[in-house]
Amino acid sequence: MVGMDMEAPLPAEWAEARRRLELELEGQGNEVLQGQVDRPTRIVAIGGGTGLPMVLRGLARRATPKARQPGIDITAVVAMSDDGGSSGRLRRQHGALPPGDIRNCLVALAGGKNALKDVFQFRFGGARGLAGHAVGNLLIAALAELKGDFMEAVRMSGELLGARGHVLPSTLASVQLVAQMHDDTEVVGERNICRAHGRVRRVTLSPRSPPPTEGLLEAIYTADLIAIGPGSLYSSVLPNLLVDGVAQALKETRALKVMVANLMTQPGETDGMSCLDHVQAVTDHVGPVLDAVLVNGTLPTEEATRRYARRGSFVVSAHPRDLIGAGVVPVQADLLKAGSRIRHDSRKVAACLLKMARSGL
Repeated sequence: MVGMDMEAPLPAEWAEARRRLELELEGQGNEVLQGQVDRPTRIVAIGGGTGLPMVLRGLARRATPKARQPGIDITAVVAMSDDGGSSGRLRRQHGALPPGDIRNCLVALAGGKNALKDVFQFRFGGARGLAGHAVGNLLIAALAELKGDFMEAVRMSGELLGARGHVLPSTLASVQLVAQMHDDTEVVGERNICRAHGRVRRVTLSPRSPPPTEGLLEAIYTADLIAIGPGSLYSSVLPNLLVDGVAQALKETRALKVMVANLMTQPGETDGMSCLDHVQAVTDHVGPVLDAVLVNGTLPTEEATRRYARRGSFVVSAHPRDLIGAGVVPVQADLLKAGSRIRHDSRKVAACLLKMARSGL
């Protein structure tokens, strides 16, 4: 695979493009391209599921300022269309907003030796009553009901965990995910989409264009870098971008917008999709909001690849020329975590994102 190597200097044409951008923004107070020695680097990470917590764990390790390192101001933006598992039950039985992805992000941002992390993630066993519920989900839902304010519940939970960053639901509206499939059928509900095992053509939220959570658009406008993904394209990533004002803010912000490419296709959701297809899906839904794509440049082992293939999951192919043709810069780095499973390494991803945020490209 050929692409931008994170260890190599910028290609001449990209350096020139950056120089033109610097001249264009000169005198306008742009902070993205300035040496950031006087304030933390502002990173907004958008997603849900397991991908967003992975990004946050890596960033959280670098959040605290140190000598000559100003630290990171982290804002996580979480999709709120989850209607499965514990979150789905709380939605249906108590009218609660889904706390599961919020919980996972708060835990990912928590201090390394915080004993409450295990408590928040503990899930009750059995077959009835509390079975399947995570303690953190119940706590967030209880605090929201007690205080009458979901955001206050999130804030208090973050304080308990010592979270090194902020977590924002993309919207406080009770939304459902609606998918138009390639066979023209319509599927309502995230859990039903996962069960449909068909190719998704497009997703929308119901109600359409729900209002953004207070502070979300401001975070996008003032960020140095916005990381989008990795994660389930249609059920974790795109729902955030469909919230009212988010796509426009992404188009107008001076922040560098980077999609962290998925390593593997997701059976029943992104079968046969390349990295370019993922980028095109974002563009088709909300327009050209991406500047770059962070792509893994290390191939998994043959044994792991065969094992995943038996489950219907394959390596997401990335062809730099195609991505450049689509208007995004492919950035290649070793992002693979050691071990038998094909996973992103949170430290490697965070290091790349931070380098991109501080260099401007």
